[in-house]
Amino acid sequence: MGREFQVTFDCHDPAALSLFWRDALGYVHPAPPGVELGEGDDPLVAWDQFLDRMDVPVEQRNRSSALQDPAGRGPRIFFQQVPEGKVAKNRMHLDVRAAPGLKGEERLSALEAECSRLLALGATRVQRFEPEPYLSDGFIVMRDPEGNEFCLD
Repeated sequence: MGREFQVTFDCHDPAALSLFWRDALGYVHPAPPGVELGEGDDPLVAWDQFLDRMDVPVEQRNRSSALQDPAGRGPRIFFQQVPEGKVAKNRMHLDVRAAPGLKGEERLSALEAECSRLLALGATRVQRFEPEPYLSDGFIVMRDPEGNEFCLD
């Protein structure tokens, strides 16, 4: 049996980075502990209300954030504030499956469309890699708003 896991990002601004990845992946912010969200309730408003009740000072509220897959298939993503900045290339990165099963120009068009959408959310384009027969169907390397590399695959 496999183990559950979460992916953790060290970052400067957990709230902002979680918003980027929420919109990039179609994930959602979970409700605070013991809080049931109704249809259309904003989990971020619920978190503010929860932290108010817990007397957490406003200046301490951006220390972490989390996301979850609404379908329950993907891993939980956690964002934790750290003082140091990113200084080197990631040793691990996410591959965002933007064109699963597609080949050729249809695949590259889907990757380019997703790249444009993510650029509008604050990502940066690094490089497009063309297909190499038997090795790769092509992909695009990008960076999130804090410089973490990821690939559109």
